Amino acid sequence: IDSKSGTTGAGRKSDIAFSFCEVNEGFKAYAVGTHRHTPEIEQELSYLAGENITVNFTPHLLPLDRGILTTIYCKIFKGITSDKVLGLYNKTYSKEPFIRVLNYGQYPNIKNVRGTNFCEIGLKLNERTNTLIIITAIDNLVKGASGQAVHNMNLMMGFEEETGLKTLPLIP
Repeated sequence: IDSKSGTTGAGRKSDIAFSFCEVNEGFKAYAVGTHRHTPEIEQELSYLAGENITVNFTPHLLPLDRGILTTIYCKIFKGITSDKVLGLYNKTYSKEPFIRVLNYGQYPNIKNVRGTNFCEIGLKLNERTNTLIIITAIDNLVKGASGQAVHNMNLMMGFEEETGLKTLPLIP
């Protein structure tokens, strides 16, 4: 798993290495193999798979103020087709108002989810390497923080799921 985030994705700690003036015009990996979210990722994947799953998770710091673009590489069984994968994603997320599964071969851009509670998902099946490549984009200050809190409150309180979360992307 390779995840690129803006400076706010690295947390709110007072560390000069994560200040915008230090990251501007740069692009670097951090917490390689030791990121604090790795156990959480492994826990949830293990739960879904019904077996112990371990991952390599490498976050990278982009000179942006918000947004996370993640690329996930999954080995797949032979015989799986791109149509089958796209169909599964579309079926799984068809009733999810904040998940946008893009057409096959189209890929997310942080700019298109900026300021929203949306998660965009793009897919590519690399038949040469038998790998499913999943690319996602979110605005970590909404989907990954405040929007997630509002979304969960809506669900817990029985409100319409989209209440307070219907916003257009902040473009440019």
